[in-house]
Amino acid sequence: MATETAQLLDLVSLIYDAALEPRLWNVVMERATGFVGGMGASIFRQDVIRKTGNSYYSFGIDPHFERLYFKEYIHYNPLLPTFLTLDVNRVTSNSQQLDPAEFFATRFYKEWARPQGLIDNVFCVLERSTTSAASFAVFRHERDGLANEEAFDKFRTLVPHLRRAVLIGNVIEHKTGEARGLSDLLDCIRAGVFVVDISGKVIYSNSSAREIVSADDYLRETAGRLGAGNAEADQLLQEAFRAAGDGDAAISDKSIAIPLTAADGTRYVANILPLTRRRGGGIDQRATAALFVHKAALELSYAPETLASAYKLTKTELQVLLALVELGGGPEIAEALGVGSGTVKTHLHSLFQKTGVRRQADLVKLVAGFSSPTVPG
Repeated sequence: MATETAQLLDLVSLIYDAALEPRLWNVVMERATGFVGGMGASIFRQDVIRKTGNSYYSFGIDPHFERLYFKEYIHYNPLLPTFLTLDVNRVTSNSQQLDPAEFFATRFYKEWARPQGLIDNVFCVLERSTTSAASFAVFRHERDGLANEEAFDKFRTLVPHLRRAVLIGNVIEHKTGEARGLSDLLDCIRAGVFVVDISGKVIYSNSSAREIVSADDYLRETAGRLGAGNAEADQLLQEAFRAAGDGDAAISDKSIAIPLTAADGTRYVANILPLTRRRGGGIDQRATAALFVHKAALELSYAPETLASAYKLTKTELQVLLALVELGGGPEIAEALGVGSGTVKTHLHSLFQKTGVRRQADLVKLVAGFSSPTVPG
């Protein structure tokens, strides 16, 4: 037990070091593989609707099979739709989501997984938009057996640290004063990034963030301090900055989201992540919070679960609804989800009944209402 605890502490320390030195992420993947138990690990993103994706960092996965997955076999992955319906941070496995016997009968297993000796994985979603998800997984070989409680327990101890490190990996100043790390991930969320102290004074901002404040609209920088253009939003923002100074417990490890509205009515979201537990080693000691600002545009992380719960939607109905928002038509939805047009019509009819709307355009508006919170102008 003492050895296992020491391994965990070393690995957690390495995870935060990787947030500042991206070259260490592949080492994190190697150590996580050994700690959880498996043949390899990866941080990757998948677009569930377009069936595209890429791997950011990995260990133990044959590069040929990794390329083959994103080029071809992502289309046949029976677990792919699940990534849009699982709670962020929930630890699960392929064998929990799909009966192993059913999985072993799929083309995906026979042509892609079995040649590598893969039979299972342990994974969680780290960050998600309406149509895509960034995830972390440890892959299980035949010799490892199906994922068990020991693997789940060990994996759970890593998740909050991994998610926090992934979020801050490209926003903290480190010696040169330049943001470094997971630039691809930040590009995916198109975020402006600010690092502030407890009073909201800006310690660091990336180029997108500087463009935001230069417009002097929904976010402004006055005497070096960040504030919102709307009085109510500004009050929420300043309270969040003060709470972040008290540590993660004051905000929670999922951060909080503050809605912002520009003068032209465009809606934005500011996600605030506390940093007080990870200062030093290049991070300015004054830094208490990181602020990620992006256009709402149907991209709040928890909209899918909220919709499904509010209208008692099945997983397939939710997938059709999200595909409708992204693609806009029945034939396109059928092609993207790999089902017949009749099946799509059936699910759309069910969506109309459950939501009480009559047109596809109204379904899109319904999703927009859940995904784009407003503040008084």
